[in-house]
Amino acid sequence: MKIPLEELSAMAVGCGYKLHVGLGPGLLESVYEALLAKSLADLGLKVDRQKPIRIKYQDISLEEGFRVDLLVEDRLLIELKSTERHMPVHAKQVLTYLRLMDLPLGLLMNFGAPTFKAGCRRIVNKHTDFAASRLRVNQPRKGHDL
Repeated sequence: MKIPLEELSAMAVGCGYKLHVGLGPGLLESVYEALLAKSLADLGLKVDRQKPIRIKYQDISLEEGFRVDLLVEDRLLIELKSTERHMPVHAKQVLTYLRLMDLPLGLLMNFGAPTFKAGCRRIVNKHTDFAASRLRVNQPRKGHDL
């Protein structure tokens, strides 16, 4: 049975939150990656770490154009960071990956942030099947336009 994308996202956020609470900020990105992958796999999910992604552009094909930190169930991209704060390029990186892979949703998890909420962002690429989420970025607030 295919798990809905929003449910996969919620599972990943839950595992990320527990990891941040349990270990706190400041470890190497590779540590968070290994532990988050294990937590998700323990839930019965297929998780690929450092999966190489092919890029095709015009008549050029690069077998390893980039590597995805985590790919859950071949549908949810998770990019991990361990920095004091998000940089604009981090979200742009995730959006570019989503576009190149034709995926609708990615999570940018920064385990270097003081709280998990401050370090977790949803990045959307033409994804319209939303569940209510406080983590959604670039959403209009009631009575406000973007």
